[in-house]
Amino acid sequence: MGPLSRDDFTVHWADHDLGEVVVSAKEIADRVNELGRRIASDYAGRPPLLVCVLKGAVNFMADLMRAIELPVEIDFMAVSSYGAATKTSGVVRIVKDLDVDLLNRDVLIVEDVVDSGLTLNYLRQYLGARNPRTLEVCALLLKEGEQRVEQSLKYVGFSIPADFVVGYGLDVNEKYRNLDAIYTFIGEV
Repeated sequence: MGPLSRDDFTVHWADHDLGEVVVSAKEIADRVNELGRRIASDYAGRPPLLVCVLKGAVNFMADLMRAIELPVEIDFMAVSSYGAATKTSGVVRIVKDLDVDLLNRDVLIVEDVVDSGLTLNYLRQYLGARNPRTLEVCALLLKEGEQRVEQSLKYVGFSIPADFVVGYGLDVNEKYRNLDAIYTFIGEV
């Protein structure tokens, strides 16, 4: 399949802010199903606790948990490192913490995008201090060449260029999360 153009999709209300399609809705659905099958196989007999990093990973988490044929549990964390900017500030702030105990649990962090890796590194240390049995990461997107912290990611949906992207949960000022594909963002912040 060749690169998809904006002409392949209709998103009239956001047209002026969207560039090219980076990952189509079909590509997302297919890859999420693949990840779900792999996670179900890897965690057979020990269903993981899925920790969704809000708000960007909520669409991914909802689809991913339905693709995992195990009785998974879920919880949510909200962290902030962007504010209203399109680049991470490098300062991580916990906005909402988990409600469940992680002691001896198999924990899978579900993240929308890994760019600098600073937020994810912080989360791993923060959650690892709670003594889970295992702590792994499932990231929808990995931005190529952006990592400032080396990451070992067990599950990655797509590697993409370092462009700022929106859609499928990813936003700018809380807009564009409801798009079913992922687009480059060319609008003003």
